[in-house]
Amino acid sequence: CKSTGGVRCRGGGSAMKTTAFLCSLIVAGASAFSTGSLSSFTGTHVSSAMEPAAAPRTTAGSSTVRMMRHRKRLAKLGKPADQRKALLRALTTEIIRHGRIKTTAVRAKAVRKHVDHMIQLGKRGDLHARRQALAWIYDKDLVHSLFEAAPERYAEREGGYTRVLRTMPRQGDNAKMAVIELV
Repeated sequence: CKSTGGVRCRGGGSAMKTTAFLCSLIVAGASAFSTGSLSSFTGTHVSSAMEPAAAPRTTAGSSTVRMMRHRKRLAKLGKPADQRKALLRALTTEIIRHGRIKTTAVRAKAVRKHVDHMIQLGKRGDLHARRQALAWIYDKDLVHSLFEAAPERYAEREGGYTRVLRTMPRQGDNAKMAVIELV
């Protein structure tokens, strides 16, 4: 055994490991029920969760409950915020210009919201809506043509101005592809 300087050990190592393991379990179990620990499910102190009908603590020194962000995820598209915004602006401009583009399914679903918003602004037609559209769409002439055509083209429709159709996966990396088009 290396720890005894070359003298042979006879089974003492496993007993020491077992003892250390049991001690660590006892310490971990005792710390779970101490008054300072928090329950992972409720965000309250374990001792207050054990008490029947205990009122929630609202002292200045207590910890606050932090809610989880379920279903609040933004499609980040693998890009930082400035690049993501530029990509969405460019895709919006090209969809309005050409009426239909082929892109990945995630990008198509992310840009659908912005295209619908631009068409809604075009239907509204006032100066503030025009300035908002000019701030998002890269082509000034495209904004003017959108504001001319959108009110009569989409007069009957109250939303859902785009359609996303799945296509075959991309050849190189097998990414899910889609065609997004104006209805």
